Amino acid sequence: MKQIWFLTGSQGLYGPETLEQVAGQSKEIATALADALGDGLPVEVVWQPVLTDADGIHRMMLAANSDPDCVGVTAWMHTFSPARMWIHGLDALRKPLLHLHTQANLELPWSTIDMDFMNLNQAAHGDREFGYIQARMGVVRKIVAGHVSDPAVAARTSAWVRAALGWSEVRSLRLARFGDTMRDVAVTEGDRTEAQWRWGVTVNGYAVTDLADAVHAATDAEVDRLVVEYDDRYDVAPELRKGGDRHDSLRYSARIELGLRALLEAAGARAFTTNFEDLGALRQLPGMAVQRLMAEGYGFAGEGDWKTATLLRTLKVAGQGLPGGTSFMEDYTYHLGPGAPKVLGAHMLEVCPSIAAGTPKVEIHPLGIGDREDPVRMVFDAATGPGFVVGMSDMGDRFRLVLNEIDVVPADEPLPRLPVARAVWEPRPNLRTASETWILAGGPHHTVLSTALGTEEVADLAELASTELLVIDEDTDSRRFTRELRWNQAYYRLAGAL
Repeated sequence: MKQIWFLTGSQGLYGPETLEQVAGQSKEIATALADALGDGLPVEVVWQPVLTDADGIHRMMLAANSDPDCVGVTAWMHTFSPARMWIHGLDALRKPLLHLHTQANLELPWSTIDMDFMNLNQAAHGDREFGYIQARMGVVRKIVAGHVSDPAVAARTSAWVRAALGWSEVRSLRLARFGDTMRDVAVTEGDRTEAQWRWGVTVNGYAVTDLADAVHAATDAEVDRLVVEYDDRYDVAPELRKGGDRHDSLRYSARIELGLRALLEAAGARAFTTNFEDLGALRQLPGMAVQRLMAEGYGFAGEGDWKTATLLRTLKVAGQGLPGGTSFMEDYTYHLGPGAPKVLGAHMLEVCPSIAAGTPKVEIHPLGIGDREDPVRMVFDAATGPGFVVGMSDMGDRFRLVLNEIDVVPADEPLPRLPVARAVWEPRPNLRTASETWILAGGPHHTVLSTALGTEEVADLAELASTELLVIDEDTDSRRFTRELRWNQAYYRLAGAL
């Protein structure tokens, strides 16, 4: 299991008796924080011995850097810890940092408080000393203030932990591109070298011929096993079941899944892209196979869009264990009235069933693009609830994330003739403002839709990646948003030159 290390600052000046008390209370806070975060968060809070000198702090940060299980550190100055002791350690730290501004006691013992109590409980100014040196050094960190029993503290810390999990994943993520990007499309392009430097993801191309060979190498026994699983898990159309006149198409879809899985495992890749313009000897555009791999946590995007596939895998890891789902998505068309304006989102085939409202149907329909056989796909409506769509664009001198908070809602009417998985949502604050500001920001047409995570997790991830984030929410005003874009343009150009 991944770990968050709990660090506590003090100094030798207080003597062994006080430091023993500091250690005891620090362990209690670490345990309380772990309990507050709950079992749903796939990390362990690991308490570390109290830090009292520069050498010990430096060694601790180097140990955190080198431990593959440690995804981040939480620091709390229980007493006054002179901040110059922290300079070399903070300078060496390469893992995410959360500064927890808390104290052991929830309320003051008004009638019994004395100087012994005051000397032991000094976080109110000890954390300010620690905060100064972080600000002076420009350390990327999140600050959470309050007692660990406060649900808001647990929620904000949990968001940071999930961002740290996603950041840990993307730092070593390998992505396989089968084919190039869609011809003449702009926003799916990007600087892969810059992405590897800034985010850590390694994006490499793989031949579609190799994928086709792997697909066609799948054995009948493997296909038989997978087809049985399809029948057990999904509502498979009669013509695709054994004995149906389209059963061979389902078996070929199973071969695609087996071949894709084999190549991704061999490459050590947890994200991938395909392109309907470059299918080689494949008889179908991968549809259901991609949907099932996404449901297992793989990142994916169509048309060679490696940025969206990277973002999807990162957010899949960040959202593990949460209710709701996270999927590749595309704004397709609008309902402008009557009633509240809405977006109908879908893609050709590849929407993740983690967002499905019920058991997906497995169907086969013509695609009308790609010049291949009719592909098999899962069809479903997305579950309703609050969420967001977020996309990544390469602006030339930096990457930009644009996020729109949304509410996934039922379709106004059934969609019996739409043969793809889909989601309907109302953007915040409204469709007009959301679409105008998204377009103004150069947000992409491919996105990640999540009803599992919230804006804070993405904001924390953007901080860790030193990446611009623009949020479109209930309070967005077009003129203020335009000013923010202009300020950001100046800030990121200046910051990038320093």
